[in-house]
Amino acid sequence: MKASDLFVKALENEGVEYIFGIPGEENLDFLDSLKHSSIKFILTRHEQAGAFMAATYGRLTGRAGVCLATLGPGATNLVTAIAYAQLGAMPMVVITGQKPIKEGLQGKFQVLDIVRMMEPLVKESNQVSYGRQIPGLVRGAFRVAEEERPGAVHIELPEDVAREDVENDTVFSRQTIHRVFATDQAINKAAEVIRLAKRPLLLVGAGANRKRIREPLSYFLRKTGILFFNTQMGKGALSGNVDKFIGTAAFSSKDYVHEAIKKADLIINVGHDIVEKPPFIMQGDQQQVIHINFYSAEFKDIYYPQVEVVGDISNSITRLTDNLNECFACDTSWVDKIRERTKNAIHSLDADISFPMLPQRVVADVRKVIDDDGIVSLDNGMFKLWFARHYHTRQPNTLLLDNALATMGAGLPSAIACALMYPEKQSLAVCGDGGFMMNSQELETAIRLNLDLVVLIFNDNGYGMIKWKQIGQGLENFGLDFNNPDFVKYADSYGAIGHRIMSSDELIPTLENAFKTGGVHVIDLPIDYSQNTKTLLDDLKQFDN
Repeated sequence: MKASDLFVKALENEGVEYIFGIPGEENLDFLDSLKHSSIKFILTRHEQAGAFMAATYGRLTGRAGVCLATLGPGATNLVTAIAYAQLGAMPMVVITGQKPIKEGLQGKFQVLDIVRMMEPLVKESNQVSYGRQIPGLVRGAFRVAEEERPGAVHIELPEDVAREDVENDTVFSRQTIHRVFATDQAINKAAEVIRLAKRPLLLVGAGANRKRIREPLSYFLRKTGILFFNTQMGKGALSGNVDKFIGTAAFSSKDYVHEAIKKADLIINVGHDIVEKPPFIMQGDQQQVIHINFYSAEFKDIYYPQVEVVGDISNSITRLTDNLNECFACDTSWVDKIRERTKNAIHSLDADISFPMLPQRVVADVRKVIDDDGIVSLDNGMFKLWFARHYHTRQPNTLLLDNALATMGAGLPSAIACALMYPEKQSLAVCGDGGFMMNSQELETAIRLNLDLVVLIFNDNGYGMIKWKQIGQGLENFGLDFNNPDFVKYADSYGAIGHRIMSSDELIPTLENAFKTGGVHVIDLPIDYSQNTKTLLDDLKQFDN
C-alpha cells in the first residue's frame, strides 16, 4: 500500500467527511488517494477559507475538521485561520505538503520550515518522516485536537514519503475519552459559597456551547432561581428567550448587562476562559468567583477565582444542583429594574423606519426571518457587537461569532461550511463590506457546490469598527474609507443572485424570498452606523437613580 493511501485510510477511520483546501504538486499522491475515498474533497479559492471551513466543522460537531494545503505559500496562507481555530477552541487537523526530505533536487525553492512555523499556533506540529508513522500520528493528531481544550494540530506529509510503499496497513481505532470528574470536596465547597450568596449570577461561556450541556444548566437555573448572562461565544448554550436571561456581555464595562454584573456578589463562571474579552474584571475580593470548567483556571491579574470545580462540566453542574435548595435565589428584586430597562433600551429601535437602516432594526428583522435552528455566521466588524447584544438565540451554535481572534474574512467561509453540513437549515452569512471582500471569491465555491446560502453585507464603505475606536479616542477620521464594487453586479458575475435594499421595509421580504428561492444570494444593505458613536453613558444615565 502507498503511504498516502494509508494516510487516507487513517482519516476515514477517524470519520472524516470533508477535507477543505487547495492542493499543490507536493500533495498529488495524497489527492490521488482521496479520489477513491468516501471523504469528499472541497476545493476552495483560498487556503485561508478552507481552514475557516474546517474550523467551523470542528466547532459545530466537536470532531476535528480537516484542511489541506501545499508547502510554502500554501501553508503560510493557512496561518490566520489556524489561529482562529486555536484561540476559539475549534478542533482542526491541518495537513500540508513538503518537498522530498530524503533527496532534494530543487534546493530551497519554496521550502520553509513549516513544522516549526506552526508550533506557536497549534497544540502539536509533526512531520511524517516515514510511512509506518502515519497511523499513530493521525490518531494522535485527532485525539489532541479534540480533547479539552480543543484546537488545531498540524501534520506535514512530504511528497516522497507520501508515495513510498508501506507493508502494514493497520490503523488505530478511535477510543472513548473518559473525562475526569470534579472531586466531592470541590463540589461541596462551591455549593457552600453559592448558598451564602445574596446576589448570584451564572456566566455561560464558550465551553458550555461546545459540550451541549443545556439540560443540566437549565435544571440548575430552574431549581435555584439564579439568573444568567453569557459571553459572546457562549451565546446559544441556553435560550435567550427564557426569563432567567439578563443579557450578553458585549459592548463595554458601561453596557447594560454590566450594571447587573457589578451588583452581583457571586459569579458562577461556567465554561468561560480568558481568551475571550473579559465579561467582568476581578478587583480584590469584592466579588466571589467560582470557576467551573474542564480545566483549571489560568490566573491573571483580572481573573483569579476563589473556588475551582475542575472536571466534566455537565457532571459538575448536575452534582452541584443536587447540593442546592429549591429556589433559594428566586428573589431577583436587586436586578429586576436593570433587566426591565435593559430590555426596553435594547428593543427601542426594532421598528425604526429610517434609511440607511440602523443596525438595531437589521438585527430585529433578521431574527424575525431566521428559524430557531437557522445558523447565522458573523464576520468580524461593528455589526458583530450589535448581533451579540440584540440577537436572541434559541438553540446552541445558531449564532457563530469569533470573540477570540476576532478576525475578518471568516463569515462567508463559515456559512459555506454550515450550508454544506446542514442543507436543511437556513444559512446566513453576515459580513461587513471590508470582511466580505477578504474572501468574497468563495462565492464561486458555494455556487459550484450548489449550496443554499444568503450573504448579507453591511455596506458603509469603510472599516466601521476602527472608525468607532478612532472617534472614541478623539482622533480625526483618517485612512479608513474605501470604495466598493457594485455588489449586485459582483454577485451576478459569479452566477449568484444580487439584491440591493432601497428602504427599511425591503429587508424582510428580500431575506424571505432568498431563502425560499434557494441558491446563493448576496444582499447589499446600506447601513447607518451613527449609533456606534452614541455614547453609552447617555444610555446608562437611567441607572444613576
